Amino acid sequence: MSMLTRRRPEARSTRRREGSKRPRSTRRSFWIGVAFASPFIVGFFGLFAYPILASGYYSFTDFNLFQSPDWVGLDNYEQMANDDVFWKSLANTLVLAVMGVPLTIAIALGGAHLLNTPIKGQPLYRAVIYLPSIIPIVVGGYLWRWLLNTQYGFVNYFLSWFGISGPSWLQEPDWTKPAIVLVVLWTVGGTMIIYLAALKDVPHELYEAASIDGAGPWRRFLNVTWPTVSPVTLFQVIVCLIAYLQIFTEPYVLAQERLNNISSGPDQSMLTYAMYLYQNAFVYLKMGYASAMAWVLFIVTLIVTLVVLASSKRWVHYGSK
Repeated sequence: MSMLTRRRPEARSTRRREGSKRPRSTRRSFWIGVAFASPFIVGFFGLFAYPILASGYYSFTDFNLFQSPDWVGLDNYEQMANDDVFWKSLANTLVLAVMGVPLTIAIALGGAHLLNTPIKGQPLYRAVIYLPSIIPIVVGGYLWRWLLNTQYGFVNYFLSWFGISGPSWLQEPDWTKPAIVLVVLWTVGGTMIIYLAALKDVPHELYEAASIDGAGPWRRFLNVTWPTVSPVTLFQVIVCLIAYLQIFTEPYVLAQERLNNISSGPDQSMLTYAMYLYQNAFVYLKMGYASAMAWVLFIVTLIVTLVVLASSKRWVHYGSK
């Protein structure tokens, strides 16, 4: 009994030494992990978290970058509700999204089907389709300004081959939005490549079974292809919606009349939400008003995304269900 009593302090000291080593190694691993993640942590708080919080504060102020911000409460949001240009820019943006998203999805999915066809020179066709996606948007925008020119543009010249008199794409308000969508669709190759990867995962046995049952190409698409790629379509719809709601470069370049001169196109038909936000922030130096617009755009984007996600229960099919 006395020997057991003498051994207990040694056992406790041994467990204490083992216990003290484990937390020390854990803390060392933790700080090593923090050191490796520090570039992301610094970038996240410096480039994302702080600007987001700062814009939330400035949206309730009158701030012009050169003077201290003055707290004005909800005045920026009230001014926005009575700003006709604000509603015009929001309507233009929503129209572009309604026009552009279905066209992007349809062309990307149809093009992916064609690129998935086993024909000679298939890799070359895929490279050519994807090539516009790596060209800077500004360069593509100025290229399309030339292509859409009424007098010497190639688009109207091409339409004249079929006896069609092309419109004034960038001068008529009714044709400016189709022109913007056309420029955006020029870079649909990136979306098409993602669909092509999704089509590669469709089991070939399903097509064979559908063919044995007498299903034609359209029926095979509805019953086999579409359910399989519907999760990818959900992803593409959300990404395209966000891109159209924030569209800036294409309409900015197409509407520009002179270098470094702000323009909104005929009858402000090319003025998108992001362009008007940019004008308020960096042309009129109304940073508070621009910050309020940024938060409204965030709320609109969030609502639209949630609506799409809620509707996906009806048309998105997952393999496990």
